[in-house]
Amino acid sequence: MPASRSHAPRPARAGHPDVLTGEQVAVGVRSFALLADPTRVRMLWALRDTDLDVASLAAVAGCRPTVASQHLSKLRFAGLVEGQRHGQRVVYRLRGGHVRALLTEALFHADHQVSGAPVHD
Repeated sequence: MPASRSHAPRPARAGHPDVLTGEQVAVGVRSFALLADPTRVRMLWALRDTDLDVASLAAVAGCRPTVASQHLSKLRFAGLVEGQRHGQRVVYRLRGGHVRALLTEALFHADHQVSGAPVHD
């Protein structure tokens, strides 16, 4: 029989609240909703270790650059990516370690679901 897990609240992480406001929940829901698209997930996954332009992200996601650009606009609006202009090109990157961690953990969890690997903390 597995060891019993405590359901006591965990202490807040430094600088982050342990109780969420309505605005924080709304922004979180908007972020999760934007992650519910295969094209966006592929583009974000490609950005986890390197910065890429629209053409490169379109190739990774298997779509046209105009489609990739529309997705990137939504991801920018949600604060999940940021772009920096380099002449005629805009190069995109994930917006911080929280986005990288969220994406990585979600997709590693998915890998466990698909592969049948045991769940772990």
